[in-house]
This record gives sequence, C-alpha cells and structure tokens, in this order.
Amino acid sequence: MKPTATDLGLVARAAHLHKSYGTTNTRVNALTDVSVGIRRGEFTAIMGPSGSGKSTLMHIMAGLDTPTSGSVWLGDTDISRLDDSSLTVLRRRRVGFIFQSFNLVPTLDISGNILLPFELDGRAPTAEEQAWIDRLIAVLGLTDRLRHRPHELSGGQQQRVAIARALSTRPDLVFADEPTGNLDSRTSREVLTLLQTASREYGQSIAMVTHDPVAASYANRIVLLNDGRVVDDRGRSSAEEISSIMLGMEALS
Repeated sequence: MKPTATDLGLVARAAHLHKSYGTTNTRVNALTDVSVGIRRGEFTAIMGPSGSGKSTLMHIMAGLDTPTSGSVWLGDTDISRLDDSSLTVLRRRRVGFIFQSFNLVPTLDISGNILLPFELDGRAPTAEEQAWIDRLIAVLGLTDRLRHRPHELSGGQQQRVAIARALSTRPDLVFADEPTGNLDSRTSREVLTLLQTASREYGQSIAMVTHDPVAASYANRIVLLNDGRVVDDRGRSSAEEISSIMLGMEALS
C-alpha cells in the first residue's frame, strides 16, 4: 500500500509540480518538477530570489492557485482534485493565512477579526475553541485591544491580530507570506519569535515564504528555490549562512 501523508508525518506535500504561464511562444515556467513535503509541527521557511517560484509554490500548496501538472495534498486530501467550493471550505477550516499586508477587516474590531473564520463558517467557537482563542489573545498581548479597530493599532499589533486569526481554528497548516515585510526590525523579531513559539510549544505547522535570511533563520527547516526548482533543503541555519547561499544562487542566475 502506498504510504499516506499522515504515515510519512507530513501535514502537506506536493509531487512533481509544474506551473507555466503564457502561450507556447511566451511561456514562463514558474515551477519545474517540484516535490516537497511540509512536516507536521515544523516551522519551514521557503526561500529564494525574486522570481524563484516560492510564492507560486505557496499559493498552489494553499489551494489559491492550480498547478499546470502535478498533485498537492493537505493531509491525505488531494486538493488538486477539489472543485472551487470544496477548496473554499478546506481553506477556511484547515488552513491559516498570515499576509505581509495583515489583511484585517477595517470595519470589524479586533475580536471580530480574530473570530472571522468562525463567522465565515457560520458557527460560533465551541467552549474548547474559545478557551484556545482566549489563550492566544493573552499570549499575543491583545486582551486590552479587543474593542479597537485595526487602524488604531500599530503594524506589529495588527500582525499579532493576523496571527491570532490564523491560529484560532487550530488549522492543519499556516502559510505566512512575507509576514514581516512591513515591520521594523524589532517588531519583526517579536513576530518571528511568536511563530517559532507556535511551532515549538503548540505543535503548529507553519510554512513561511520569505526572501529575508534573518527571518528564515528562525525556522527549523529551509527549502530554497531558484528558477522554479528546489536547489537546497536544510535544517536550521544562521542568517549569515543563508545569506551566503542566496548570494551564490544570485551569482549563478
């Protein structure tokens, strides 16, 4: 019997992904035969120079885009075979998202933003889920901000709200797309430490797309792409080591 993603300890995996844009004469290959697995409870950084395919890979693995060929699984669900409505439900219930631009709803207060995944799912949190949300709010230092609107918070506080929202449903996997791109260095460190803690202490699986070697140094594992291919897959590395690898990749491209 073929091993499942669960058997392999993977929360998500992609097999032989190809993604092309354009027609025959103007074809651009964003991904070429990419196979990668995201391990359960691990903080994985997906890195590469601009145009390397890292965002395309994340969007396909999150069900936000479709591959030209190849397959993607979240757990043991082949999401590349789901229709749009099934994908929407899967993303809402099993995937969390943290974006560079926070993507908070300006007309909702902080409590409403955190509870938005439940609102979209047409239900209230269970007692157990509410206890988890209360814990997140306390850990993220948002207890006194729940009735504020996003514009009344600093960038770092808004990103904390986005993290709370992403973790509120205890999703199988959280995708973080350049989550510190709009933050200063001190606030960036705080946010990255929070993501690291979510993985290490709460067993949250996180896949973070970044071009920043400092951000990637917080991850347990670093997957490096260049020209649409995986060129390196390594454990925790220092920002200096990652910078050196990135410079070498850019020199070859």
